[in-house]
Amino acid sequence: MTPNADRGTALRADAARNRARVLQVAREQLAAGDDSLMLNAIARLAGVGVGTVYRHFPNRHALLEALLAERFQQLVREAQVAAADEDSLAGLHRLLRFALERALDDAGFAAVLGSASDADARTSAMKAELDHAVAELLDRARRAGAIRHGIEADDVRRLLCGIEHAVRSGDNDAKYAEIYLDVLLEGLRPPR
Repeated sequence: MTPNADRGTALRADAARNRARVLQVAREQLAAGDDSLMLNAIARLAGVGVGTVYRHFPNRHALLEALLAERFQQLVREAQVAAADEDSLAGLHRLLRFALERALDDAGFAAVLGSASDADARTSAMKAELDHAVAELLDRARRAGAIRHGIEADDVRRLLCGIEHAVRSGDNDAKYAEIYLDVLLEGLRPPR
């Protein structure tokens, strides 16, 4: 059974317990500062077979997506709120700051946000919701003359991931996050 198939049907009680235990152990590992998420080690710590872990999470990225689903849903909600903001530019700024803070706070979140492919259909669906809300926000900002033409939701996500990478590759100082975010916002404005 693949991870996507697991979502389509209800898990047996023991499978659901095992999946929950694996996620709990993985969260504990992350909280302890171990972001390696080695599936074999997690299986051992969770007291389940390696096959059980791989049945639910075929790779590290799939496990990471499952761990971050709630956090990603928060980003989607924030994008929807921003899209409804009367001041589209202020909504975009607030959304970008929110997303950048989360990405800088959690490298795994940044990896899922920036990933070109997803292990789980739910992650793909959340990214589609995110892109829809951001596209709506960008359309409103374009109509208001606040941002240039030709910038799409996917571009904004890539640019944001670029800022996250730039801040991390330096000394991870929050002041650079603000400076780079300001540069991005200025770059989104239409040419004068």
